[in-house]
Amino acid sequence: MPIHLPLPDDKKLKLTYRLEPGCLGPKGGDYIEGFCQFASKKVEALDADYILWNIIPRFDKHLTEMAYSVSDKHLSDKQADQYLRIFDKTLEEFEDNIQNECIALITQYMDQQ
Repeated sequence: MPIHLPLPDDKKLKLTYRLEPGCLGPKGGDYIEGFCQFASKKVEALDADYILWNIIPRFDKHLTEMAYSVSDKHLSDKQADQYLRIFDKTLEEFEDNIQNECIALITQYMDQQ
């Protein structure tokens, strides 16, 4: 069955990516909210046909760094990997790519501060 892109939002994989303030240095708490807004705008077009991005601060260390859902239904990492394989990606490469993108965005953001 062919997949028609872009998918409707209720069929897209939603990534909630929680970033710790410390990733922005010792004064990261002063910047994390602004950085999350900045990063969200920069990545919203990445894989937008099947991904919804939600980049937020991670103030509660009990919450996972990355969480996946579709239609507000939580997915395990295995289920997220199965979803991404439909688009010829693995969860590991997807997470590596977003982490590398965030490193570049942190540098870009902090250079503007």
